[in-house]
Amino acid sequence: MHARIARGAAGSVALAAALTAALAWAPTATAQSPEPASSSSTAADETPEPEAGGVAITTKDPAGDALPGAAFLLLDSAGQQAGSGKTDAQGQLDLSGLAPGVYRLKETASGSTMHEVADDQDVIVTPGSTTQLTIIDPFKPAEILLKAQDSKTGKPLDGATVNVGLGGQTVLTLTTGPQGTATGNLRLTSRTAEVWAKQIKAPAGYEPSTATKTLTATPGASTALTLTNSTTSTPDPTPHPTDEPTDTPSTPTATPTRDASTGPRPAPTDTGTPDADSSPTAAAADSGDATPKPPTGSLAHTGADATPWLLGGAAALLAVGAAAIIATRRHRPDHGSTEN
Repeated sequence: MHARIARGAAGSVALAAALTAALAWAPTATAQSPEPASSSSTAADETPEPEAGGVAITTKDPAGDALPGAAFLLLDSAGQQAGSGKTDAQGQLDLSGLAPGVYRLKETASGSTMHEVADDQDVIVTPGSTTQLTIIDPFKPAEILLKAQDSKTGKPLDGATVNVGLGGQTVLTLTTGPQGTATGNLRLTSRTAEVWAKQIKAPAGYEPSTATKTLTATPGASTALTLTNSTTSTPDPTPHPTDEPTDTPSTPTATPTRDASTGPRPAPTDTGTPDADSSPTAAAADSGDATPKPPTGSLAHTGADATPWLLGGAAALLAVGAAAIIATRRHRPDHGSTEN
């Protein structure tokens, strides 16, 4: 019995010693427990970043020609610069090493005096790929300068209206102001263009120009067009006499003949007047008889066309007068013998 008690006491002592040893090791185990949590945080920080992307830019004009020297700026979503550069001789620019996301692309210079910069645009960069962009830089407008002036004095003319067009289409209408000038911008699709201009309205008091003018326009440059107008011609209401007659009288080819059915003719300036001795009046005076009257219904005519008639009448009168004188002389002796 005493042996059992002794063995029970020894077992108790051994259990107590085991419990004491277990309590002594407990704080050490508690202090080492955070280490597994530290290893899991390190694994999260080592997650690989997404693959970078890029943007490839090609710059052209409306005619399809490459534009070298065009400058671009790429901004991220926070407005910070993410890339920049200029296009090469082929009009190309590559921006690489960009984190995926949305960017803002700005063209700061076209590299040409004939072209304008393109509008800003958004660009999406995806992981592991390159975004292709084609930028079209428009041509700068061509300026048309219209001048209207008087064709003789060069005075500026207000109110001249001109249509300007390309091909068969009118693309611009200009009207001059008080200074006789007007300007307008013309959009072109090529580096040079043949432009026509035609006047559709003239200033007050002037004739419109009927000629169609052509000129060569260039993007970004000013082209001048000068238009001249002449004053409107008005008829003079006061007639002015002319030195030369309007109708030239025709010269008669033959001597007109006397016609009783026609009326009296005007006396010509050149008359063939017979001498005083051969005139009917002188013959009548010699004979002592009254002057014979011209036949009824006719008028005396003078001039070259009446000369034959006058000569015939004068000869008849001379004959009658001579006969009267002879008869008178024959009767005079008979009267004398009777008286004796």
